[in-house]
Amino acid sequence: MSWFESFVLGLVQGLTEFLPISSSAHLRLTAAFAGWQDPGAAFTAITQIGTEAAVIIYFRKDIGRIISAWARSLVNRELRHDHDARMGWLVIVGSIPIGVLGLTFKDAIEGPFRDLRLIATTLIVMGVVLGIADRLAARDETGGRHRAVKQRKSLTDLSVKDGLLYGICQAMALIPGVSRSGATISGGLLMGYTRESAARYSFLLAIPAVLASGVFELKDAGEGHVSWGPTLFATLIAFVVGYAVIAWFMKFISHKSFMPFVIYRILLGIALFALVAAGTLTPHAGETAG
Repeated sequence: MSWFESFVLGLVQGLTEFLPISSSAHLRLTAAFAGWQDPGAAFTAITQIGTEAAVIIYFRKDIGRIISAWARSLVNRELRHDHDARMGWLVIVGSIPIGVLGLTFKDAIEGPFRDLRLIATTLIVMGVVLGIADRLAARDETGGRHRAVKQRKSLTDLSVKDGLLYGICQAMALIPGVSRSGATISGGLLMGYTRESAARYSFLLAIPAVLASGVFELKDAGEGHVSWGPTLFATLIAFVVGYAVIAWFMKFISHKSFMPFVIYRILLGIALFALVAAGTLTPHAGETAG
């Protein structure tokens, strides 16, 4: 991998990680369209450490409170009902599904799941799911001619059951094209949470999963065509760009719909199917290039 490739892929990772459009799919597609070799699951997982570092810094006050309250609740039973302490436990609970499924389907994630036809399918299907979830949220928030405004849930209403459901949604993002934020935010909206609450828990829930995945894949870094230098450079680029994107995204969702992302996902999926059907791209384009 050249330094230019690592710069572009780091930029793509930072731009797409927090948006509900799938960073892993865009890394895969960028390589395929450019005629580069697929950077692989290890490169993707390690560069995501950069974007998760951006999450940690952006939510540093929330994370500091949660860790402090959770740690103190281990020895003080009275603190176990504190919201921040409960959030610590709920992040742990919500991380279980992706940990189990990630290890179980590791070979598929690094192989068959990277087929461009599967990515096109997940882009479209999850785009439709996100669109439905967004419409339901908008209907509750604005009401209607014969419908009153409905109060949506906040993170203070988060339960163990909802935390596990969030975790199952996050585990779906092991398939490129699903999108970690897209799946968890859609799940949160369908469970009745506000857009901001769904996004906030989505980002907090991703921290242990992404960091663990990145550390686990460190042993495979530097193998094949991807060396350590370009990988670390891409991770740094992803951190800088990711921080700017998450700051913008949290402001965007407070008063805007997810429909632009829904339309983008569906159009990209259709275009990808068309390119594969026309023979412009093969389902495994990029896997042996470069």
